[in-house]
Amino acid sequence: MSLPSQAQAQAQAPVQAQAQAQAQAPDPRLSINQATIKHADLATALRVTTAAGVEAIGLWREPVNDVGLDVAARMLGDSGLRFSTHCRGGFFTLPDGAERAAALDDNRRAIEETATLAAAGAEGSTAVLVLVVGGLPAGSRDLIGARQRVRDAIGVLAPEAKAAGVTLAIEPLHPMYASDRAVVSTLGQALDIAADFDPEVVGAAVDTFHIWWDPQVLEQIARAGREGRIATYQVCDWKTPLASDVLLSRHYTGEGVIDFGTLTRAVVATGYDRDIEVEIFNAEIWADDPESVVRRTAETFAAAVSPHLA
Repeated sequence: MSLPSQAQAQAQAPVQAQAQAQAQAPDPRLSINQATIKHADLATALRVTTAAGVEAIGLWREPVNDVGLDVAARMLGDSGLRFSTHCRGGFFTLPDGAERAAALDDNRRAIEETATLAAAGAEGSTAVLVLVVGGLPAGSRDLIGARQRVRDAIGVLAPEAKAAGVTLAIEPLHPMYASDRAVVSTLGQALDIAADFDPEVVGAAVDTFHIWWDPQVLEQIARAGREGRIATYQVCDWKTPLASDVLLSRHYTGEGVIDFGTLTRAVVATGYDRDIEVEIFNAEIWADDPESVVRRTAETFAAAVSPHLA
């Protein structure tokens, strides 16, 4: 068989390049949670996400507020990205008083931000506000009372979220965060609180880092699906030894011990068809170039998560 001529090779090159680019395109359901590139400002986060071919982004309130909500909404709209979630609301466990009232007011602002950004995002955007519910108040050992205050606060905010078209997503956090960040530690606990409200208004965030260890996790994912309460699916990996600051112990998917196949198939089986966020808190990753981080995130997602989305 004769070798192709130089003209034939030149003609084939663009086709081959296009095929290679398509083969390497990020999964269309991948969303970059802005925490993964924490030190990037909003403009940079939007730029590197779109440049990598990723179609969606989850934003955090601090970078949005740095530029102002109206400006952030315009920037998001101009980017062409879908908006998958807003992080974060919550911190509901304080007793009655000025601090609790201030926390509720802050959540009202977060609801407004979520609705505005979801309206500005591309088609398929979702108005989901992720709630980190808060840990034990100083000097308290009353977990049951703290969880009741979480339910009470959501009861106050639910009508306002409904009016704005926003879903409040209760995020259970790994039990190691129960004292300082979230007294809701399992998906089952989150669903128990959400059960008092319409699924469109109060749901749950399913985050692999926080729920992979739970002996009832598959049962609770199925329950969340039956109840229509999976507001967002977030992924990253768990690897030991943990960092000295355990908050910063998240890793790229596939680099630790989490069984993404089993968990992802369970979520997909419920009918969940929205974007899937990669949310990583890791000092070394944060110190890396944001473009490299987004590219690596897409590569590891494609290897660890995408095969289980069919």
